[in-house]
Amino acid sequence: MIETILDARCTGCGICVSVCPTDVLGLSAGGIAVIARPEDCQTCFQCELYCPEDAVFVHPGAAARGKAAPAADIRAHIGQYRRESGWGPWAEDPAYRNQHWRMEDVFRRARDL
Repeated sequence: MIETILDARCTGCGICVSVCPTDVLGLSAGGIAVIARPEDCQTCFQCELYCPEDAVFVHPGAAARGKAAPAADIRAHIGQYRRESGWGPWAEDPAYRNQHWRMEDVFRRARDL
């Protein structure tokens, strides 16, 4: 489930809002992404993958815990999923062999349906 959006990192680009398949996210009046409907989160990680600023943190066990992870835990893992998926700036880095980033066109087509 989506855990948090780091306001200090969010630039308000809206990418996370547009890629969310269940409309969990929205933009505040100030232009910062907000978690509008957390109960609808499917833990697909699309918002975290597409966020160019690593401002979104998704944790698969968040709903089961029923409480937010400590800030130190979040800071330790921010950007880890994108990096390990070989996404964004890590797409061409041979150290990250996961080829998940190649699915971007498939995800884009799915959103357009």
